[in-house]
Amino acid sequence: MKSFTDKVAAITGAGSGIGRALALNLAAQRCHLALSDINEEAVKETAAQAQKHGVKVTTARLDVSDAAAVQAWADQVVAEHGKVNMIFNNAGVSLGSTAEGVSREDFEWIMGINFWGVVYGTQAFLPHLKASGEGHVINISSLFGLLSVPGQSTYNASKFAVRGFTECLSQEMMVTRAPVGVTCVHPGGIKTNIARSARLSQDLAQRFGSGDKDPREDFEKFFITTPDTAAQVILNGVRKNKRRVLIGRDAKFLDLVVRLMPSAYQRIVVRFTGKALGRDKPAQDGPAAIS
Repeated sequence: MKSFTDKVAAITGAGSGIGRALALNLAAQRCHLALSDINEEAVKETAAQAQKHGVKVTTARLDVSDAAAVQAWADQVVAEHGKVNMIFNNAGVSLGSTAEGVSREDFEWIMGINFWGVVYGTQAFLPHLKASGEGHVINISSLFGLLSVPGQSTYNASKFAVRGFTECLSQEMMVTRAPVGVTCVHPGGIKTNIARSARLSQDLAQRFGSGDKDPREDFEKFFITTPDTAAQVILNGVRKNKRRVLIGRDAKFLDLVVRLMPSAYQRIVVRFTGKALGRDKPAQDGPAAIS
């Protein structure tokens, strides 16, 4: 897909962050848009900005964890636009919790959006993408789909799952020679509101807390890439039909670390976490090292 002109792109989580930046970048390249978000007011604001480029834009309030709703939206997109060429499964949330202390309800909540939302979006749109003759699936994983860190057990699980699902889908599309490209995106720290809106469990504060300070404030310090830059990198990856796209110096560097030290990187993460929490001498290898 060398050009986005007169193509139709569907984007989840288009009310802010990377989703909004993707919409505006595509609109500037004369791509028509079908935008969705759980926040109806926010997605309409994105649509108003995109329409300034003279492209057709439709919106929908959508809970991506609702399979029937996602299917209905995919069919609605084709009915309104006549076709769809790209699905950006971008909607996502964050949850800070330990593997030991996370509640079943919180675990199901984050997996429903981050993982099942990607699955539902992919399956609902894939027949339409094939029918277009020039389709592309873009699933947003994370840097945390490449490596794990303490306190992000559920987020890691959801983003590793997106990676595995998407890489398998890519292979299946190639084996069957389907006219659909597949890209898995791994952003590093992006300047969005995902940290500020994250859920934090009580067990995380008890095990990794540092006084009364909100850990989300420190986490945001690592957000070094703008959504607009992220969108440009993603779209360049789609043009080049890349299977994997890394966004940001942090993602590229840490991906290299994991490749070089697929097991030993965990000791580095544990030491870094210990210093950040004022625990300069974390335990050595073994179960206690990551407790």
